This record gives sequence, structure tokens and C-alpha cells, in this order.
Amino acid sequence: MARCHGKPEGNTVILLPRLLMPRIRPPKPPSRPAGASIWQRMKLFRRDMFRSQPEKLYSARMAQISTPFYDSVLINEPSIISEILEKRTGDFPKAGLIGDTLRPLLGNSVFVTNDDIWARQRRLIDPAFAAGRLKENFAPMLQASNAALDRLGDGPHEVEFETAHLAADVIFRTLFSLPISAPAARDVFEAFRAYQRAQPLLSPLDLVRAPAWVPRKRPGRDHAAHIRRLLKDLVEARAETIRKGDAPDDLATKIMTARDPQGTGGFSSDEMIDQVAIFFLAGHETSASALSWGLYCLACDPEAQQCVAHEVAAVIGNREMTFDDIPKLRFTRNVFREVLRLYPPVPMMVRETRKPETFRERKLRAGSLAILSPWHMHRHTRIWPDADVFDPWRWNEEATRHAARGAYFPFSKGPRVCTGAGFAMLEGVLTLAKLVHAFHFAPTAQVPVPVAHLTVRAEAGIHLNLTSRSGTDTI
Repeated sequence: MARCHGKPEGNTVILLPRLLMPRIRPPKPPSRPAGASIWQRMKLFRRDMFRSQPEKLYSARMAQISTPFYDSVLINEPSIISEILEKRTGDFPKAGLIGDTLRPLLGNSVFVTNDDIWARQRRLIDPAFAAGRLKENFAPMLQASNAALDRLGDGPHEVEFETAHLAADVIFRTLFSLPISAPAARDVFEAFRAYQRAQPLLSPLDLVRAPAWVPRKRPGRDHAAHIRRLLKDLVEARAETIRKGDAPDDLATKIMTARDPQGTGGFSSDEMIDQVAIFFLAGHETSASALSWGLYCLACDPEAQQCVAHEVAAVIGNREMTFDDIPKLRFTRNVFREVLRLYPPVPMMVRETRKPETFRERKLRAGSLAILSPWHMHRHTRIWPDADVFDPWRWNEEATRHAARGAYFPFSKGPRVCTGAGFAMLEGVLTLAKLVHAFHFAPTAQVPVPVAHLTVRAEAGIHLNLTSRSGTDTI
């Protein structure tokens, strides 16, 4: 029985320390064999980036890789991560290799730019995602969640598809006031599904900085061009409604009508296509990844799942959820935090040194790569007790909160922290709560294997059995 008791002031559930043992260790991809040759590593990388990494990265403070083309370090030291992402961001711009991979889709969007161009883009985008405006996005998120409940039913489901469908619905309702069932939205969603399956996060040739004349395979290029044509139609249609004065007051309208306080005007049509592409990619891919892994972890941990169901039932009873209920869902929020720790949707961030640097007495040339990996940092055995264990209760402990201040960055940190971080947390808690309130989730015999695509996904999907909850089995 789950240790979730009482209904104190504000309908917040008291959550006692975990009762059942053992705790679960959800799937983690195998590390590369010791002594693997460079060709074996490249072969493993082509299959999945995680498999090409050594086990020592889960305990090392820093690992250096040198090739004839470049120097690189993977950094697992919180103080250095803070220096790169928070204190000296101008000295460590985003590296071009990820931008080169994603540019056919994202163009010159805020995800790949640096310096003055990036700063201007953030000035135009940030106000639309300000914390005070989160409440405006709650209603379309709730509508998308209820639409997902209507689509689901008892029986087996591949939940990665279902969560992708739900996350895409959230993005289109909040961005363009369109449900995913609208033809324009459905077309973009289907095109993104094809792109996600075809496009790796990094090309091995980019990672080793092979010369530009070496041919690269860009399997997602055709899908990217198709997506951009679809987005162009949406942006131009919205621009027309703005000119007529009857555009809905959603995120697209807010951003398209924003003007830079420093006098550079607003986004052009082409610039807006770039930004919409990253909004959809970041908001849809990352949310779907986190939600699907969250449902899998809860399916494997009946006690944690029961506590989420109990908490939601205690807070909302038989009525519909409201925005003011979200802060009361503390355990559900901690579940989502723990999922973002174990399965950070964006597993790797790459920065480039603008000048020679010295980290932990190791010298790097200008143009070297500083690799910051939430995947390894969030599972680092030196920082997180029982690092591979799914334990939402750990977030009630001061030691965890202390570790998180330096070693937890699922949305990056510093000036380049994801502008939609608050949006993502609201969406994650709301959708997780709605789904677990409606259904009991149970694992199947098929154990998912994490792989690094554009986000952390399962190699063959995540398959769960759903059973509708009765009105009483959450207590």
C-alpha cells in the first residue's frame, strides 16, 4: 500500500517516506566495451550515442578526447558547468556542429544562434513565455489532455506515440489555437514524426570534425524542407489575420506582434518560421520524451503511481482541474523532476571555446568543444546517491536540492536557459496528473531501451497496459 495519507489544509496530501522495497532501476543503455577501437566506437555511435560512451563518464569529473581535428572535453564538474553556462557565457558560444545538423529544419532560430542575433531573438520571444503568462496556457493544455483521455482506452498502448500526439496537440493549441485534429496541425505532426525517426542528434563525422569536403548523410533534410513549407503556410495565414485585426491572442500572435525594445523591429516571416520550428521541436519532442518515460517509471513503481493517483484525487475530487491546483500536486511535480533527472530529453549540450582555456589543469585550444551532458551529470555516482534509481521521494531531501543546484540542468541554465522551462513544467505536471488520475499503467514484457535521437527515446517504443480507474481505487 502506498504511504500517502491525509487531506490537510489546501487538500495537499501528506507523503511519508517510501515503504516498499526494492526501488526500481529503470532502463539504462549499456556503455561501450573496454578497449573498443575507434572503428568500434564509430559503429556504436551510428547505432546510438549512449552506447559509444565509456562507463567511467558516470563517475569522472572530466574526460578529454583528442583527435587530429579538434580537442574535446566532457565536463561533469558543477563549478565548471556553472562557469560555462552562467558566468562566462560569451566565451563559450553554442558549437556549430549541432546547428549544422539541425539547420535544414531550424534555420537561424534561437536554438542555434549566438551573440547579438541570439540576444535580439530572446528579447522578442521571452515576454510571451513569462511566468505571469503561464496561466493563459493552462486552458489549451487542459483541452489537449482531455482530448488524449478521449482517445485512450483500456488495453495495450505504445505510449511514445500517444504522448507525442498529446504534446503536439498542446503546442498547436497554445501556439496557433488549433487542435491536432485540424488538417494543418496534423500534417505538421506527421511530418515531424518522420523527421524525428530519420534525424540523429549528431553525425559521427561532425563529432570528430571531419573536413567539410567529406560527404555527410543528412537523412532528415527532405522532411525538414517539407515541414518548413507547412509552417510557412501557418505563419502567412496568421500574419493575414493579424493584419485584419482578428487574430487570437495566443503565443504565435504575441511573438509575431512583439517589437524589440532596442528598436530592431519584430520578426520577419522567414525568421518566424525558424522560431516556430524550434518551438514545435523543443516543446513537442522534449515533452513527449519526458512524459512517456514518466509513465513507464510509474508503471514499474506501483507505490509511486498510487501516490500520484491519491494526490490528484485528494486535490481535485470529482471536479475538473484548475490552474490553482498545480502547486498542490507536489509529489506529482517531484515525479516529473525525477524523470527529467533520469531521462533528460536533451542529453547533451555542446559549447565551443573562443580562446584557450584550462580546466582541471588540462589545456584546451581555442575552438575546442566543451560537452555538457545532463545524461551523465544527472546519473553521476559522485553526486547522486543511488544515481540510477527512480526515487521521487529524494526531492523532499535537502541533499537532493543541494545537488540539483549544481548538477541538474534539464533545461540548461544561465542566460540560455530554455525560455519554455516553466511552460514545460506546467505541461508535465498537468498531463501526468490527468493521465494517472484516469488510468492505471502497467508494464508489459517488452523493456524499452533508451537511445539518443533528437531527444531521449526508446529504441522500439514504450509499451504499457492501461486500465481505467474506478472512482475509489485511488485512495
